[in-house]
Amino acid sequence: MGALPVFRWRLAPDGYATRRQLRARGLRPGGQEVAATLERPRRRRGPLVAHLYRVDLALPVRPMTPGRWAALAKANAARRICPQCRRDAGYVIPTSLGTCVTCAFPESSDCLRSA
Repeated sequence: MGALPVFRWRLAPDGYATRRQLRARGLRPGGQEVAATLERPRRRRGPLVAHLYRVDLALPVRPMTPGRWAALAKANAARRICPQCRRDAGYVIPTSLGTCVTCAFPESSDCLRSA
């Protein structure tokens, strides 16, 4: 396969779309290869590059099944459980801390309890 066609920003012909544009239309790439690239020039760095897919080869987005909804709910709930104290923090545990705020900063949480 030869080199991919490269289009300048906002100058891609009809029939091509990015992943986000496909999703907005209720479509997905469906296993097709990148058909072209789109380049947006920048002043001090290399250009921003977006991959384009052919709209005519795109497939409809798969619907969410009850099993998928359940798996998504379970994954989101797991992100709220502190691995140290095993309690539901009530928020998604920050990856920068790795634990809930109470476990990450025990000395400051004691001050909050006594106030």
